[in-house]
Amino acid sequence: MTQLPDPVPVERPDRQRLQMADIARIAGVSVATVSRALNGSAEVSAATRQRISELARSLNYTINVGAKNLRLRHNKTVAVVIPFDQRARLHVSDPFFLSMLGSLADALTDQGYDMLVSRVDADQLETAARAWDTGTALGVILIGQWHSHAQINTMSDRGVPLVVWGAQIPQQRYCSVGGDNVTGGLLATRHLLERGCRRIAFIGDPTTPEAALRLRGHRQALLDAGLPHDPALQLHSSFDADQARTALTGLIESGTVFDAVFACSDVLAMAVMQTLRLHGREIPRDVAVVGYDDIEWASHADPPLTTVRQPVASAGAEIVQALLAIVGGEVVPPRTLPVELVVRRSSLR
Repeated sequence: MTQLPDPVPVERPDRQRLQMADIARIAGVSVATVSRALNGSAEVSAATRQRISELARSLNYTINVGAKNLRLRHNKTVAVVIPFDQRARLHVSDPFFLSMLGSLADALTDQGYDMLVSRVDADQLETAARAWDTGTALGVILIGQWHSHAQINTMSDRGVPLVVWGAQIPQQRYCSVGGDNVTGGLLATRHLLERGCRRIAFIGDPTTPEAALRLRGHRQALLDAGLPHDPALQLHSSFDADQARTALTGLIESGTVFDAVFACSDVLAMAVMQTLRLHGREIPRDVAVVGYDDIEWASHADPPLTTVRQPVASAGAEIVQALLAIVGGEVVPPRTLPVELVVRRSSLR
């Protein structure tokens, strides 16, 4: 017989979440299924609802109605969650994340709300809803989708009010707010083509939604110019400077000819410029470089970096507005915000 965990007082929200996980493990279902069953959702069969309810009673588990009422009526806290994806290698200290956190903090303060920041493992993204499940926060803002699209759909399906900073994806059942990544890739590559570049390397991770759309724009610009897409010039790198240096070093050592690099972030672009200098390439005379994001460091790079500016300044207000509308019961469609090319010396050949 399975040994059940000791009963835990329901007035402690952090332990209550643990009990829900215990129920899910013993019942052999997901935490989302337990949540739906205990809330009487018709999406769960009557037999499963009864089995989970009986198991919950044996654990002295009850839904914290007080926490729900607090969340719906009086809560003034929003959970801002940064998924950490081991494959993407993007950390909270990344300048783009810090800029986005600042924009969200300003927007929430303007609306009279507090911000609770946390980081979760992207492979266990359901834990991002913990603050909402326990009544600590009235909704969730996720900064980045990474490879977690299906998990975000699942959270939305079970009623978690959430908005994601990221790309709009087919079969998406949640609200996203993000920059126009296709146009960004198009602007960056078209600019390099206008400066006379013809062998443009792309560096990024197209398995992530935003980078995939930037690559689509890059390829469209090449197609519009009548140039083929050369797979040898597509370099795979997560948002990690060391991976970018390794990828570009491999391209240089292979003898492949290239005269420009379009990098999927400014951090990658700066790693590219460092690597080019180490191999005796002058920027932009030998190789022009364009980045993405327009972080604060971009204008202070040597040479100053041409980049695609993300709408960070307006993004915080757009995301907060969308989340509060969802909390209020509205259905909010995804929003795509305009981007712009900021031209500096790194691409002016």
